[in-house]
Amino acid sequence: MTVAALDFQILRAFVLAAREGNVSRAAERLHLTQPAVSLQLKRLSEETGLQLFTRTPHGLALTADGAALLPQAERVLSAVGDLQQAARNLQGTVRGALRIGTILDPEFTRLGMFLRELVESAPQIETELRHGMSGTVLAQVLRGELDVGFHLDADGSDAATPAPLAARTLTRFTYRVVAPAGWGPQVLGRDWKALAALPWLATPPESAHHRLLEKVFGPLGLSPRRVALVDQEASMLDLLKSGVGLSLLRDSIAIRESQSHGLVMADRVQLDCALRFVSLAARRNEPVIASAWNALARAWN
Repeated sequence: MTVAALDFQILRAFVLAAREGNVSRAAERLHLTQPAVSLQLKRLSEETGLQLFTRTPHGLALTADGAALLPQAERVLSAVGDLQQAARNLQGTVRGALRIGTILDPEFTRLGMFLRELVESAPQIETELRHGMSGTVLAQVLRGELDVGFHLDADGSDAATPAPLAARTLTRFTYRVVAPAGWGPQVLGRDWKALAALPWLATPPESAHHRLLEKVFGPLGLSPRRVALVDQEASMLDLLKSGVGLSLLRDSIAIRESQSHGLVMADRVQLDCALRFVSLAARRNEPVIASAWNALARAWN
């Protein structure tokens, strides 16, 4: 007998007949007629060249050869069952690549929690993280170069989301104007016009800092005095501590640094902002991207 000739239905008939000791009961279990099961047992005996059963007054009894073959047949059927279950599981598995645009620090965006939820719910998805500035991430999502991403909205209202995007506001927070230690007299009690005359740490147009300050200074016809261009938050904080100029910091960082390093927070001005998660609306229900949205919801709920 060759493996190709082996019919798994015949093996099922053999195993059930051996367990039941009766062709009729085996036929009932298989939803077949008794002659059909008897024919399958006969065929297996012919293909193996072995006598597998003897007839008794009570039904069937395994021969020594049949008893030796039974555990092998049971293992084959068990393996087939495992294969079928694995195939069914894979049919519902989401797989593919997910390109994620990240910004700021992972703790603030709950990036670790988001990725943990994604890995647990869709382990076949391969993730690629690309860190950048908020405006760069948004542009790459719009161009299809990223699948999903985090974005800082300087407007702070849901209505400001561009039409091609699906977006969820994760949290709202405040940016504070922060000055080096000892600059209290220059910044405390000062409005935007007075602050514009002081030296500022500038950021690229793609950054949320740039957009926020343009929103304030543009309508006033003011242009802050820029002494350095910085594209990383860590570098900005270091320059602040070194006394180079003013900058924006998230309120939680501003409070921490004012307490630990004596940085001065302007007390008359602040800017509201929103952290959002975005993807193209047209791709929102693609399996990989939908899995990302679901994982994000669990991480932020």
